Amino acid sequence: MKKILFLIPNLSVGGAEKVLVNLVNNMDKEKFDITVQVLFAGGVNEKFLKPHIKYKYCYKKIFRGNSKYFCLFKPETLYKRFIKEHYDIIVSYLEGPTARIVSGCNDKDTKLVSWIHIEQHTEKALSASFRNFDEAKRCYNKFDNTVCVSEYVKNDFVNILNFKKPIEVLYNTNETNDICRLANDEENTQMISRDETNICVVGKVHIRKGCDRICHIQKRLKSEGFNTHIYFLGVGPDENFVKDFAKENNLENSITLLGYQTNPYKYVKKCDLFVCASLAEGFSTAVTEALIVGTPVVSTNCSGAYELLGENNEYGIVTENNEDALYEGIEKILTEENLLQHYKEQARVRGQRFSTEKTVKAVENMLESL
Repeated sequence: MKKILFLIPNLSVGGAEKVLVNLVNNMDKEKFDITVQVLFAGGVNEKFLKPHIKYKYCYKKIFRGNSKYFCLFKPETLYKRFIKEHYDIIVSYLEGPTARIVSGCNDKDTKLVSWIHIEQHTEKALSASFRNFDEAKRCYNKFDNTVCVSEYVKNDFVNILNFKKPIEVLYNTNETNDICRLANDEENTQMISRDETNICVVGKVHIRKGCDRICHIQKRLKSEGFNTHIYFLGVGPDENFVKDFAKENNLENSITLLGYQTNPYKYVKKCDLFVCASLAEGFSTAVTEALIVGTPVVSTNCSGAYELLGENNEYGIVTENNEDALYEGIEKILTEENLLQHYKEQARVRGQRFSTEKTVKAVENMLESL
């Protein structure tokens, strides 16, 4: 049995945090003795870890300036402080602080894996949690294998670092059976009226996720005579922007903030369209879930979009990453005859590719091969 540690900053509402829980919960417990350790406790996804998964934390709660604080110490010092046991494999499940800590491991009997979830584009962004770019490069080169969540993220990472070490793409794990089961629950979904065209957005309510774009697009859709209603599923720092925009533009009856939902799938399934308006992604968990429940998708061209929706829009529509293009994509799917129904059928087809069994097995094979 391999003893494995997954280290992640926290288990909050983010996509990476959610898919880590999905992954470890479904790995073969006869083959892997798994510990999940967070830098900061208190995340909402902690309670979803199955009982056989060991759980540890470094600090009870997050504190301001933690990235700068960690950079005061060498990776080797941080590793000795936080990692108290021997593990066969240690996985940094997010880029940045945990990668820096794990790179401080000097145990030759421990294999190290770095998991990269987002496109970073520049040396400055990639090295934000390190002392400098040279340290970031040195730390990432200490890993035995690097996993990226999409080809786009992989190419981005390789190009920034001129990376020569082993690197591969493994897709995120979703609880497909649970998602489909929960999507059939109609409790509290009665507010989603069949008399409107319902569009949902799932994730952090943040400008980076395009919440402002969605608001502007809804204003434009209504002015063009579309009977659309936007539902935001999630919480975030820009909720007040959405509320104020809706109030100022008389859209309070057609922009609804539903907050964080433990079961967003029932709302996504009941909506006519899912939109990803993000400026950047890694490999969108929310888009994957929309496909699994059979809701058509329009997405900006962020990392993973073409891998999810097809290079030629076979399974959904990918637009250029700007507001006007996204509006045109939404308008197209709402106006072209039978297009919405076509992509509803194609979503179900594509969703089958991301089954729990396939994605977990791919990760298990990688870990066993180290």
